[in-house]
Amino acid sequence: MSKSRAVTAVLGETPYVVTLSAGSHEWLGDEPLESGGGDRGPTPHQLVLSGLGACTAITLRMYAERKGWPLAGVDVKLTYVVKDRDNRWIDRLVTLRGVGEDQRAALAEIAEKTPVTRAVRAGTEIRTTTGAA
Repeated sequence: MSKSRAVTAVLGETPYVVTLSAGSHEWLGDEPLESGGGDRGPTPHQLVLSGLGACTAITLRMYAERKGWPLAGVDVKLTYVVKDRDNRWIDRLVTLRGVGEDQRAALAEIAEKTPVTRAVRAGTEIRTTTGAA
């Protein structure tokens, strides 16, 4: 099964402000003021975390719907932690509303298997090419 998802990032004259697009959707990425950016959007690390958070919440909703469980909502809080040069990780806190303890335990297992979780953990290969405009 081959799937392709595409996002385009365009950096213009404004330092660090990147216009991101996917299909009909458009948003900004940037660096904070203290890093020389304009703080007009999430940082690149925050954008990675947002993909993981969205995938986690959506996958858990889909699973609960298939099971007929009364999941009232999902909150996912993600933090990219850098202890030192060699020790980095993502803390993920998932809050589930409306389900019982057994369902919560099952959903916790599913959170570990979401597509973006697997991609991040696997260290997905990146193949880079360059071109001239």
